[in-house]
This record gives sequence, structure tokens and C-alpha cells, in this order.
Amino acid sequence: MFRLVTLNLNGIRSAATKGFAAWAEGVVADCMGVQEVKAQAADVAGRFEVVAGMSGHFHFAEKKGYAGVGLYTRRAPSAVITGIGNAEFDAEGRYVEARFDTPGRRLSIVSCYFPSGSSGEERQQAKYRFLALMAPHLRALKAEREFILVGDVNIAHKEIDLKNWRGNRKNSGFLPEERAWMTALLDEIGLVDVFRTLNPHPEQYTWWSNRGQAWAKNVGWRLDYHLATPALAKLARHEHIYLEQRFSDHAPLVIDYDFTL
Repeated sequence: MFRLVTLNLNGIRSAATKGFAAWAEGVVADCMGVQEVKAQAADVAGRFEVVAGMSGHFHFAEKKGYAGVGLYTRRAPSAVITGIGNAEFDAEGRYVEARFDTPGRRLSIVSCYFPSGSSGEERQQAKYRFLALMAPHLRALKAEREFILVGDVNIAHKEIDLKNWRGNRKNSGFLPEERAWMTALLDEIGLVDVFRTLNPHPEQYTWWSNRGQAWAKNVGWRLDYHLATPALAKLARHEHIYLEQRFSDHAPLVIDYDFTL
């Protein structure tokens, strides 16, 4: 069994003070994608290079205290790729891909942090530019290998994926253009929203605002995903959103797959 975790940390140093590392020891993942690391190489060195016996591979943002992604792996990858080949977004540290290639199998695990557009129109336009780049990138990746992309996509796809969908139809994260992009990713490119294939139930969220007692009232959004090629998605067996502790404003999403690296 292959256990894969995704978690937006909202700062790895902050999450560490809230028990993130101890939790990671207990979950016994094979790979763990983390987003919004909010750290530089010097901050990670000697502290977070290894977590729960897994070695970290990172794509840091140039700007201090901003974005950044990591991918912790128990098995050494055959290759690690950072960035998508675009200067604007590669400077923000949004993509790290670990390849596990063997004779007869080409497999990637990706940790990705999609931009948020909630701070204003300028960032919303940046988000649209990122989406426009990611669709062909993922189409090309799917053409050559099996993969699972985990990460904070910053889109709630359908009405079931956020509590107050009626009041958020004009807000970033639930805009028609964003939702249409996600639909095209699934229907036209052919990726699978793995969590939803396993759990069709409402009120399954991975992010809660820090305002208005959203956590206590479970007024949340499902923003964190496993997006897989169909053959890998068929091997998904069990999902779990971990809610017992909070290391971040996001919750870890754990999915077990019936394969091994």
C-alpha cells in the first residue's frame, strides 16, 4: 500500500510548533506533499530536511516568507524537477515533481501550490495565467507518464465543496472560470479527483477561514486535492481528512493506493 499525504502548512516553522512533525511520524506516509512552506533553504537545513524518516525535496520562493512547496519521500526518486519553466511562477516556488522510474513504469508524484486570487484583481489575473499554463503542462505530463498531483489548488470545484456556495459565487476560489478550468481538467484532459471518487458526501472540507468561527462551525472549503491519472486513481482505496489536531488553517488529506514504489 502507498500512503500519500497533502497538506498546506501555512508555514513549516509555524506548523512545527503545533506538532506537525510528531503527527507525520504517526501517519507513516510513503510520500507527503506540503505547500506554503514559507521558508528558504537556510531555514529548512538541519531542521526540516528529513521529516518522519522521509527526505524533503523543495522548490522555494525567491521572496522570503512566501509560498514554496516540498515533497517528502521515503524512497529516493530517480529524478526531481522543480518549476514549470515559467519565470513568473517559478520565482514563487509552486511546483516540485519527484519521478520514480523503473523498467516498465514511469511514475511521478507532484506537490503544487496554485495561486490564490483572494487578495485582489491583480492576483486573480495571475491565478488565471497559472491555470492557463498548468492545463497544457499536465496534459503533456499525462501523455508520457502516470502521476498524482497533490496540493492546494485554491479552487472548490462544485457546490458540495464549500459550505456557503451561494454567497461565494463571485469570490475567488469559486468563480465560474475557475470551476470550468477544473471541469476541463477532469473531463477533457482526463485526470481524476481521487477524493471525490472515494467520498461523495457533503461537508468534507480541508480549509477554514480564521474568521467567524468557521472551524468550530465547519464552514469550510475543499481546496486540497489528489489529481491522478486514471490508472492510478483506480488503485485508491481509502481517504481520510485529519481533523483531530490543527497545524495550519488547512487539514491534511491522506489517501492510500494499492501499489508500491
